[in-house]
Amino acid sequence: MKAIEISSPGGPEVLRAAERAAPVAGGGELLIGVTASGVNRPDVLQRKGLYPVPPGASDLPGLEVAGRIVGGDAQAMADAGFALGDRVCALVAGGGYAELCVAPIGQCLPTPPGLSDVEAASLPETFFTVWSNVFERARLQPGETLLVQGGTSGIGVTAIQLAKAWGATVVATAGSDEKCAACVALGADHAINYRQDDFAEQARRLTGARGVDVILDMVAGDYVAREVSCLAEDGRLVIIAVQGGIAAQFDASLVLRRRLVITGSTLRPRTVAFKSAIATALRRQVWPWLASGRVKAVIHAVFPAAEAARAHELMESNRHIGKLVLSW
Repeated sequence: MKAIEISSPGGPEVLRAAERAAPVAGGGELLIGVTASGVNRPDVLQRKGLYPVPPGASDLPGLEVAGRIVGGDAQAMADAGFALGDRVCALVAGGGYAELCVAPIGQCLPTPPGLSDVEAASLPETFFTVWSNVFERARLQPGETLLVQGGTSGIGVTAIQLAKAWGATVVATAGSDEKCAACVALGADHAINYRQDDFAEQARRLTGARGVDVILDMVAGDYVAREVSCLAEDGRLVIIAVQGGIAAQFDASLVLRRRLVITGSTLRPRTVAFKSAIATALRRQVWPWLASGRVKAVIHAVFPAAEAARAHELMESNRHIGKLVLSW
């Protein structure tokens, strides 16, 4: 099969086309003929040598795919309600940048009606991540306020839409007026240009000094102190990436006085059972929103798979709004 591999740790230019042996599906797994692969920030970190591959996972980058079932565990496939030829998308621990990819059946979801394979490939990584962190770990409730850092990232556009569909008020941050407008167009109630305004001050102002209930943070570093300062009583901060650095200093007394929760997670190393439970929740709650158009796939650009380096360059430039996808 054709694949895109990382020749050595480095810049986008280390991504190269390769021929690899086709993977073989084992028990409880499907073999997917891939037509589209999502591009995500962890792929960039893996390419740089900063995100080790979990034991047993493919060394090829790529955490989400879409296409058709071309093989796999027949009994498990039938038990899950799938059949050969069905269109699916899947979350994988690696190996997504290839024409064929193996995925645990529990991490596969039917492609939502009306969506293309390119749109479906943009869903798993961000939808699993947002559901797990915002709705399960942080327990966002209808009527509460969510602050999303980086509202036009793949995670951001997902979090905005899911939180609005859930009945929450959404405040998003972005780095330009254009990106702020895009956040509002996706459903955010307010958008803060963090290059012009202090997001913590604005969050307190927008909530009448009450503060926000949940913050989804991909920055960490010096953001943490400001985030703690603008959380409401019983507020929850969820950190899912550390793009701003791993060191943080904050007023711990606010955690005590306001009964705050600071938590975080990484999805890739979690068990198949854990990810399968998220898939079940998504299929029940979120897939109907996608089918109805209440929630949409937000695609910024599609690249031929052979041009994966261009996709990585664009992601690192932070000029995109939404997801980047490779087409096979």
